[in-house]
Amino acid sequence: MLRRAVAVEFEVTKELNKLLYSVETTYLNIVREVVEYAVVNNVLSATQLQRLFYHRYRQEYPSLNSQLTIQAIRQASEIAKSFMEERRKGLAYKPYPEVRSVSLRFTEKAWNYGKFIGSTAPVRLELSLLGGRRVVWLRLHKRFWQYWWRILNGEAELASTLIVKRRANKWYAIFVFELKPRVEEPESIVAFDINENTVAVGKIDLPSTVGKVVDWNRQYATPQLYMIRTDFGRLARRYERVRNAIIERLKPHFALPNGKYVNVTNTREYRKFVKRLRERDRKVGRVRQIANELTKTPAIIITEELGDNPQESMIEDVGKDELRHRIKQIPFKNIEKAIEDKALERGSKPFRVSSYRNSRVCPIHFVKLESTNDWHILQCPLGHLVDRDYASVTNMAWKLTPESWTKSVWWNMKREMNWRKHEDKSNPIIPHPIMQYIHAVLKTFKASEESPAVLARGNPMNHHRIQNEGGGEETSHTLSRQGGGQL
Repeated sequence: MLRRAVAVEFEVTKELNKLLYSVETTYLNIVREVVEYAVVNNVLSATQLQRLFYHRYRQEYPSLNSQLTIQAIRQASEIAKSFMEERRKGLAYKPYPEVRSVSLRFTEKAWNYGKFIGSTAPVRLELSLLGGRRVVWLRLHKRFWQYWWRILNGEAELASTLIVKRRANKWYAIFVFELKPRVEEPESIVAFDINENTVAVGKIDLPSTVGKVVDWNRQYATPQLYMIRTDFGRLARRYERVRNAIIERLKPHFALPNGKYVNVTNTREYRKFVKRLRERDRKVGRVRQIANELTKTPAIIITEELGDNPQESMIEDVGKDELRHRIKQIPFKNIEKAIEDKALERGSKPFRVSSYRNSRVCPIHFVKLESTNDWHILQCPLGHLVDRDYASVTNMAWKLTPESWTKSVWWNMKREMNWRKHEDKSNPIIPHPIMQYIHAVLKTFKASEESPAVLARGNPMNHHRIQNEGGGEETSHTLSRQGGGQL
């Protein structure tokens, strides 16, 4: 199941605002006391902590709902476990964590979950606050109604626990929707490759590719190739300059008598300035933009197998500290995770293929590319230039096809094999004469001026003929984009 959280603002009166503040203060006091006891005495089990503190807090705060007391103790247990784990890793040095804010957790017994989920258009809810239940009106928005429509269609469920949180003196109800993954027919094949400042994308639109247009000459169906600018490298370079400027400005305030300086990055003043930069928020926004772009329609999404920590393998042979830092700042795994999550929600299917020599082989003639003066442009021995990013995404799509002739040579699809050991050898399963025949066919039908590697166009191909084939303005636009792709 996929989970999506949607925050909805409360319509708060002065009386309701005072009640929510009172409940939050009581809830926070319970969490702080239980966390301190749990860390000092090494009691991390929520059941043991509830057995120790529940009756005490029920007598101390009789007007507080019992479910809120239980949830406060459980939340304190989670905070204590997280703190102890960080301290074992050497990332926490204080005797116990400082809890500055909490989110109130209302179980189905502490709010009107049954009535809310049974309503066609819920606009209010009831919360168990001090002295009884109070009606709270909601300022609902488009995103909430999108997921609520899925609940009415049976495609999603609403979690029974409601989270109430205060942010900038405004109160929000956070609803958690559990979505069922969609099953859709794929409309395109999308391969993407993540670079420092761009994401290279190769897209094949299945309705237009498998239609009547390509029946004339299927050999020259060309994918749509384009770039999505991310500028992760430029963003890292910019924020590095800003952080260095902050360090130089704070250095005089942390000078030692011997002339040296305290490590400014560990000070509270430095963290306060860096927090305002919103570097992480900018990265998250760009990651979500990429995921939304690649999953607009149900598709077969192809990417490379990067491993658990791709940055470490990429910086092994890099000597410059600035370049190493920029590579470390590229969120490879976050982009993959966001795309996979959004793909399940919209009916797409993600696949991973080997990353071996995707950008070093010509996707048209399947020969090793040669270097040029430009790092991004490579030379094919058969006489044309290839952009290595576009070659990478095209070769990824080749690797996904089980009929690909590349399975018979050194470009084997099995990930566990030793690539360099078999690079100059052929597959013994396929006879050598068959390989000679395939090589002769590929050499004969290679791209040239008489046979260009572009989408074949029939004659006539006017606007009215396209409409008769089931298209219109949209089909004409799609065909023009596909014919304009370059390698």
